[in-house]
This record gives sequence, C-alpha cells and structure tokens, in this order.
Amino acid sequence: MTALSSLKLGAPERIAASSRRPATLGAAAPGTISLAMGEPDAGTPTAVVDAAVRSLVKGRTRYSPMTGAPELREVLARKISAGHPRPTTTREVVLTHGGSAGLAAAMLALVQPGDRVLIPEPTYSLYSDHAAMVGAEVVWIAARTDGSLDLDALRHEAATARMIILCNPGNPTGRIYSAADLAGVGAVLGDHPDLLLLSDEAYGSIVFDQLPFASALDLSDVSSQVVYCSTLSKTYAMTGWRLGYVVAFGPLADKINLIHRTINGPLNTFVQDAALTALETPEEDLRVLTASYQDRRDLVLEALGGVAGVEILAPQGAFYAFPRISTSLTSDEMVARFAAAGVLVRSGSEFGPSGEGHVRLSFATDIATLKEGLDRFVATIADFPR
Repeated sequence: MTALSSLKLGAPERIAASSRRPATLGAAAPGTISLAMGEPDAGTPTAVVDAAVRSLVKGRTRYSPMTGAPELREVLARKISAGHPRPTTTREVVLTHGGSAGLAAAMLALVQPGDRVLIPEPTYSLYSDHAAMVGAEVVWIAARTDGSLDLDALRHEAATARMIILCNPGNPTGRIYSAADLAGVGAVLGDHPDLLLLSDEAYGSIVFDQLPFASALDLSDVSSQVVYCSTLSKTYAMTGWRLGYVVAFGPLADKINLIHRTINGPLNTFVQDAALTALETPEEDLRVLTASYQDRRDLVLEALGGVAGVEILAPQGAFYAFPRISTSLTSDEMVARFAAAGVLVRSGSEFGPSGEGHVRLSFATDIATLKEGLDRFVATIADFPR
C-alpha cells in the first residue's frame, strides 16, 4: 500500500495495517517466565512512594496546570541546562503522560500526512505506529553490522524527509550511538533546516562499561531542530506512574504542549510531586542500579556466547539483548516455540525489517528468574531446525 492510498484509511486502520506490536503484551500464563517486558524489576524507590503519599494526604488531588507543574518543569530545565551545552527554559519543557504520549504528541504536532519519516532500525516499534497514526510514510534505514548509523543512507533520504527518529540507547539492541554518529546526524540537520530529529532517550541513564554517552541535547548548533523525549519510567522504576517529558525549541514545544494537553488534559498532581523527589536521587544510587543491569547483561552474554547458531552484539545500555539465531524458523515462529517452552520473548520482526531472524529479550528481571529464563531459552534453541 502506498503512503497516498493509506491516507484514505482512518488512523485505527492505518495503525492496524502497519503495527507489529502484540496485542497480548504483558499477559503470561502461570509458570511462564517473561523476558518480554521492558520494566525494571525493582519497585519504585521508597522515598518517591512516600512523597506521593504525603502529597495525597495533603489533598494534592485536584487538577494541576494544563501545561504541568511549573516547579517540575523548572527543575528539569535546570537539570538539562547544567548537563548539556543547551540553555533550556521552562517553556521548552513539556510534561507528558509517560514517554509514549510525548512521542505521540511530538509526531502529531510536527509531522503532516504524507511526510516522510526516516527511522533507523531495528528500533522501538511504537515509532512506526505513530507514523501510521499521522499518515506519514516510514523510510526504514537499516543499521550497519556493528549497530552504528548508516549516515550515507540518512543523507541520501534527508532532502525529502521531515523527521529522523532515533532510539538511544537502543531498544531492542541495547547499542548506543557514538559521538561521531550523533555529530553526523547534526551535520545532516544543518544541511536541511526543515528536517527535525526526534531523539528518544528513555534509557539514557543506563549505559554500561563506563562508555561515553552522546545525547541529542549536545547538538547545540542545531538545537532548534532537535526534539528530545525522555521519561521517569526506566531511570526511577516509575513505569506505572506515567510521567515523561519532551524538550524542544520554544515554538515547537508550544505545538507539542497544545497537542498533549488537548488529548490528555492535566497530569496527576501527586505524581508530579513525587517526580520532584525522584529527580533528587543521588547519582551514586543511579550508578548502583546501572551496575546491577550490567551484571545481568553479562549473564546474558555468558549464557548465549557459546551457543551454536547464536550471534549477538553486546548491549551497551538499556536492558535488552537482540540475538540473531540461525534457523529456518521465522522470528514469529521462534517466539511461539519459546512460549511453548515457558519463556516469553519478543519477535525481532516487530522492530523493523532487519529484525527478522532475531528475538528480543529483556534482562530487567531479577537474577533467579533471568537465569531460569535463559536456561529455557538455550534449551529450546537446541531443538530449532537449521
């Protein structure tokens, strides 16, 4: 189906026609081990929960301002200004109903039906769903074999594109884009002033092996073209609290804010109060959490490293691994075999065309569960047809 003919369909039909996200996501039969969900196993820190309780007890249950709590936006603006060469104002911070709503609002506000959206892949499958919702045309840009960006392909497509969407660190691969990759994207933006970059950095605080992490917020020369999206879900184990934020040049932020508040209305007051406490979490605590994910990453690499027919690029951040398995089975068929063996993973084809032949597993679960899940995973691979 062409992009033009797809516009004759409604948004639900366009999404249904393109989406690879499983409708049963989150469901698991008794006794099944799920390595399918990207959710931290540790609960939300006690201090954050206590802050929410105090807020509720104080009666902080009424509507908050439509644009979000001013004090929370100010704290985020200061934090971003201190950590990146991008002076950020409160106006440029848009509070959103989780990172997903921020991504959706940015797409709805800034991309028009028929626009071309460049999506390096394999990557988070929600981006293409949002493009379908808007009626945009997705142009997949396959990653290089080492997981880096194909900058030549991006340059080739940039002249007729409206937006590039990056996931960094990557979901599903766990790879991070180098400073050279990000600088290359910045150069492409500089050559095309109407081209935007939407950078989803939900896992930006989870980076392994003391690797340097380059954020799109560091692209100061083209900051007016950068739309940054993040969330408190992963860093602070607040997935169910639904609080994210977008940072963008003032006029773009105004458009995103208008779309978001029109769809969602004001955010929960007590959740925003709790977020202020979350943002005070000491950096050492965050480093300890990242180290625990790195330990689990190492378990995955150890378990899969010697398995015949399995290839894997070491995850450098986030909490996902994306092994390629040499078999005559499709990714969907592999997922079905794993489920029958009592371990849930995600189909690689969900994450873009080059994901076929891979599966995604999450190592955000506890160590004992992860070890048992990996045992089942490896045992099942042994019976795959070659």
